[in-house]
Amino acid sequence: MFSAAATVLAKIGLRHVNSYFATAVRTVVVVGVAWGMTAATGELYALRYICNETWIFALLSGAAVGLSWIFYFHSLAIGDVNQVVPVYKSSTILAMIMAVVFLAEPLTITMIAAMFLMAAGTWAIVDGRLGGGKWLFSAILSAVFMCLVYILSSLGVRDTNPYLWTALQTTVVLPICILMAIFAVKNARRNGEDLQLSHSPKTWAFLAASGAATGISWMFFYHALQIGNASHVVPVDRLSTVFTMVTACIFLRERLSRRGWAGVVLLTAGTLLPVFL
Repeated sequence: MFSAAATVLAKIGLRHVNSYFATAVRTVVVVGVAWGMTAATGELYALRYICNETWIFALLSGAAVGLSWIFYFHSLAIGDVNQVVPVYKSSTILAMIMAVVFLAEPLTITMIAAMFLMAAGTWAIVDGRLGGGKWLFSAILSAVFMCLVYILSSLGVRDTNPYLWTALQTTVVLPICILMAIFAVKNARRNGEDLQLSHSPKTWAFLAASGAATGISWMFFYHALQIGNASHVVPVDRLSTVFTMVTACIFLRERLSRRGWAGVVLLTAGTLLPVFL
């Protein structure tokens, strides 16, 4: 639910702000929330006990998160929430497959059926013709990098507090996002383009709220990943897709066709199938 709130708030904020700059601003908020929660729960002392392997996974997963967010918010800036999010969340299917291959988690008939349902739901919702399909390539790349995040985080968070893990990971993400924002600003100035930096406090409030929701969502997600199998936790996380699409219809006045709603039903069924069977 926090993930759904983060996406809708970000979409509102992205209307008047360059997507790379907005991603950097959100990441600053996420880092602050993550370290604040780590300090509030008394887990800062655990920094001295983190092993080299955990640091490596944190660096790799953080880099993957940064790249995923950059592509995701770029696609979100030029496409509809109801189309971008399902493609982004298709990383769930890749993550379930990789969890079997690299984490030795069992592959069951139920999981295979769930993957088919989720793939069918995504296909039903997405229409690459919208906006010339320019958002689609970025959305696919964001999904691929997020799949790597799921697997690397599952390996790294096993012996680490989820709040501390989120703080470490997002700290790695921050310089990546800042560098991309600087590059975007310089490129816009060089080409004489509008920097798209809104002066409205409401815009920045929406971006900040989106960052806070993202931080909370990630901390809950990593806690679940720490105590559960990735092939079960990741599909449940995909429920945010359904919440996001419903919220986008209500607050952003985006519309779904009958085919789109059928896709939502398939996504929901595929998400819940591994949990209850």
